[in-house]
Amino acid sequence: MHGPDPIILSRSEHPISRSQIGENTLKVMYRLHRQGFKAFLVGGGVRDLLLDRTPKDFDVGTNATPNQVKKLFRNCFLVGRRFRLAHVRFGGEVVEVATFRRQPEEGELPEDPNDHFLFAENVFGTPQEDAFRRDFTINALFYDIASFSIIDYVGGLKDLEARRIRTIGEPEVRFAEDPVRMLRALEFSARLGFTLDPAAQEGILGCAPQIATAAPARIREELMELFRHKVAAPVLRAAAEYGMLAPLLAGFEGGEATYALLSEVDQRTASGVVPEEAFCLASLFLAPFLTGCREIKTIGEALHLANELLTPHCAYFHIAHGIRHLARELLIACFRFRRGPGQRGQRRFVRHPMTPRGLELYNLWCRVAEEVVPAETWQQILCEQEQSSAPADNPPPSSSGRRPRRRGGRRRGRRRSSPESSS
Repeated sequence: MHGPDPIILSRSEHPISRSQIGENTLKVMYRLHRQGFKAFLVGGGVRDLLLDRTPKDFDVGTNATPNQVKKLFRNCFLVGRRFRLAHVRFGGEVVEVATFRRQPEEGELPEDPNDHFLFAENVFGTPQEDAFRRDFTINALFYDIASFSIIDYVGGLKDLEARRIRTIGEPEVRFAEDPVRMLRALEFSARLGFTLDPAAQEGILGCAPQIATAAPARIREELMELFRHKVAAPVLRAAAEYGMLAPLLAGFEGGEATYALLSEVDQRTASGVVPEEAFCLASLFLAPFLTGCREIKTIGEALHLANELLTPHCAYFHIAHGIRHLARELLIACFRFRRGPGQRGQRRFVRHPMTPRGLELYNLWCRVAEEVVPAETWQQILCEQEQSSAPADNPPPSSSGRRPRRRGGRRRGRRRSSPESSS
C-alpha cells in the first residue's frame, strides 16, 4: 500500500526519551538494530508516551521474521498460531516482537477459503504497510531506535493533537473485518477522553449488531479489560446508546442503576483494588437481581433467580462454574443484607468467607440506591462478630489444673511394645 510521504519528527521535535522506555525493551531493539534489522517501538506505547502517560507495556515491530528473532535471542519463544509473534522473556517480563505485516494480494490467497484468514495474518511487509493494517491512527505511530524519530504514515499525530479516535480506512470496512474494533473505539474514547470521529460514530451505528459474531472468549477478555482500565461504566453506557450492548453481552440490557453501580466499581478499581471476574460479573447483574427480588421472600427463590440471570451468560462466554458460583454467592449475600439482620441462619452467614466481599458489593450498591437496611448496619454486625471470635491473648487455665484429656483413645491396631519385643 502506498500513501503520502510519512510525517517524521526528529528527536528535537518530540518529547519521547529512551529513559522512558523499559530497559529490556531497549535491549531487544538495540540487538535487532545492530544485526541490521529495523526496530521500532509500536502501538499504544508510543501513543501513551506522547500523551505523557505511563504505558502498560512496550511492543516492538521489526522486519526480522519470527524465526530470525528467535535466532537472535536464546530467551525467545514463538507464540500464536493465528498471528505468529516472538516473546523475548526477561524473568517475569515479556517483550513482544511482531514482524511487520501487510494485506495479501488476491492472487496470493490459498485456494481453500477456510485458510484465507490464517494466511492473511502472516504475510510480512514494510513498516508503511503494517501501519495501514492497524485499527486506529493513534495506534499506528512508530518510534525508530536508529534515529530516535517518530514516524507517522496515517495522520495519527494530527488526531492525537485533536484528541480524536479515527479508523484507518473506511469504518464500515474495518469494523466488518473485526467487529471488536467497535468496542475498542469506545474503550479508547473513555480511557483517553477522546472523541469519536463522526465517520466512526456512523460506522458503529451501522455495524453494531455484528459484534455478536465476535468470539465469546475474546469479548469476555475485552470486558475484563474495561474493568481493569476503570472504564466499564462509560463504555457499556456508550455501547447501549449505539445499540451494541445487547448483541455484545448476549441480550444483557443494562440500565441506569447498573451504570451507576459500575461507576462505583470503576472507582474501587482506581483506588487500587484488583478487579476479580466474579465481582465484576455480580456487579453487572446486581440491579436486575435485586429488582426481581422485591417479591421474593426465601433464599431458595433468590437462588433460582440468580441462576436464571447468570447461567445463560456464563454458558455463552464459557465462564467456569467456580466463577459463576462465587458471583451467585455475592448476589445472595446482597439479598440477605437487604432483608436485614435477625433472619434465620445469620450466625452462619456472617461467618461465611464470601460475606465480607458481598458486603463490599452491597456497600457500593447503597451509594447509588436507597435501601432500608444500610451497609453500615451489617458492617457493625461483622465487626462485632470478628471481635467475639478473636482468640483471647491469655486463655484461662483449666479449673482442675490438669492437661486436657486426649480424645479418641488409643489408635486401633497399635500395640504397646513389650520389653521382650524391644530387646
